[in-house]
Order: sequence, then C-alpha cells, then structure tokens
Amino acid sequence: MSIPVIAFFNNKGGVGKTSLVYHVAWMMSDLDLRVVVADLDPQGNLSTAFLSEDRLEDLWSESCPATMYGAIQPLKEGEGDIADPYLEKVGDNLALILGDMALSRFEDDLSEVWPKCLDRDKRSLRVLSAFWRILQKGAEAHQAKVILVDLGPNLGAINRSALIAADSVVIPLGPDLYSLQGLRNLGPSLREWRSGWQERLTKNPDSGLLLPNGGMRPLGYIVMSHSIRVGQPVKAYEKWIARIPDTYHKAVLHEEAGKDLSAQDDPHCFALLKHYRSLMPMAQEARKPIFHLKPADGAIGSHYGGVQDAYKDFEELTKKIIERAGIALP
Repeated sequence: MSIPVIAFFNNKGGVGKTSLVYHVAWMMSDLDLRVVVADLDPQGNLSTAFLSEDRLEDLWSESCPATMYGAIQPLKEGEGDIADPYLEKVGDNLALILGDMALSRFEDDLSEVWPKCLDRDKRSLRVLSAFWRILQKGAEAHQAKVILVDLGPNLGAINRSALIAADSVVIPLGPDLYSLQGLRNLGPSLREWRSGWQERLTKNPDSGLLLPNGGMRPLGYIVMSHSIRVGQPVKAYEKWIARIPDTYHKAVLHEEAGKDLSAQDDPHCFALLKHYRSLMPMAQEARKPIFHLKPADGAIGSHYGGVQDAYKDFEELTKKIIERAGIALP
C-alpha cells in the first residue's frame, strides 16, 4: 500500500505556496505525524527555507548531489534505475528531500517519454514514475504517514510528472486576478493529465513495475495573505475573494457553484489565511515556522499574541487537510 502524496500547486506564482508547505509540514510534525516533504521546484526555495546556505552547499555537491536530482541521476544517465533518496532530518518527525536546479535538466526527458508510454515502452514508464517511486522509497525509510510536495508555478513536464505522483492536490491562491486565471489553466490541465496517465497505466508491460494511480484529487483551496479589518478582508481584496468559489468549481471541479457562494461558506475553501506581516521575516531569520517563535527570537508583546494566533490558524488548517486526505492522526 502506497503512502499518500499531497501536492501543493498553482499555475500562479508568488502566492506564498512554499511558505504554506513549510508551515503545514511543521504543523503535521507537531501533531506527531511523521512527514516527508519534497522540494520538486527546481528553484529550491523550500530547501532554502529549511536549511542554511552552508548546509545547502554541503549537500549540493557537483558529482552526486544529495537531492531529488541525485536520486534520478542513474536513471537519467542510463546507468540503472532510481537511487535511494537522501533524507535530511529537520525535526523529530520531519524529513526533507532537497530540491535542485539540476532538475530542470530532466524536463526534456519527461517530455520525450510521455508519448512513448503509449507504445508500452518500459523505460518511459520508469522515467515518468521516477518521482513517485523516489517519494515512496523516502517515505518508507522515514516511516512516514504522508508526503508533501512543493511544485513550481508552471504547467511543464516536471510538474506533470510530479502531479502524476500525487493522490491529492491543495491549491493556494492569492486574492487577485492572476490567481483566478491560474485556476482556469490548472483545472483543465489536471483533468487532461489524469486522463492521459490513466490511459498509460493500461500500457504497463512489466507487472513488477509499481506505478502511481495519478489520482490528483483536488482537496480544496486556501486564500493566502489577505489583510483583514474587523475580522473581514479589506475591500481591495473582497471582489477577488468573492469570485474564487465560482472559478474553482467551474475550472477545477468542472461543476457549477451554488448561487452567490462565498469563500467563507464554500466547503472546498480550507481557510482565508491572513498576512502575518512582521512575523514572517522574523521567522525566516530564526529559520523556524511562525508558530515556533519565542521571545528570544523577538516575538514579544503583540508579536507573541500573533504567534499564538498563527498556531491556532495552522493547526486548524492542517487538521482539515489531514482529514480530507483520509490520513489518521496518531
């Protein structure tokens, strides 16, 4: 039985997706859930959030990087299949599979093998399923109950292969026009990739080659970094937030939303996360999630109240994601 994979993805960048994955991973760990988090964005921003520059320099060696690319390198270079992934332990329950800019060199391979799978080409299926098989190996080694994946904001072959590896998808959104347009691109792509992978699954010539189901089930969306006033989003963002439910239902779920459905009432909306303002740079400087900040980190007075609010917000959000993904807490 495979370990569930949750991908965090939107076609629109700059919505705080990587920070979201980082905080959800830490909160899952705090809830005593063993987690592997994988950085599949070639930019490696999630790896940078977890690790210092000195540590990254040690792990990003030229010959055999301790990264996702290092695990696919033997397959890419025709020297065998995937290698066991390196896991960087960042917490008692939390391990990281590092990202790598070299992943961009795998993009052409993934594009090339997509049509070849229809010809029952065994190597092509191995290449397309490489991410999933590496994730499963890493999760088994860590005895993880869930795998979280951070992706870059594009609809290229790397993300297609990464989403094939995903059982479910969480979509972070900003309260703006660009996120709505990103949803309109993302929904049809998910359906097309899911359908294309289901066809390719029937062409597997090797009964011993385990492949992902490629469910890509949309779990829901999160509206990120809006400002609030007296408990409500400020007017500048209200019109965009109001349009999200209808766009999400039509583009992603391929169904009509209820009349005048608001994000607050939409069962597919996990949360409207507020902007934590000065707490975020403080957390980045301390290299820890907002809700782990202490007075020694500068979280004093009203800042410490914000830390407590952040813990409640992320605990509630994370428990919803866990429940919808069908994962049992210890």
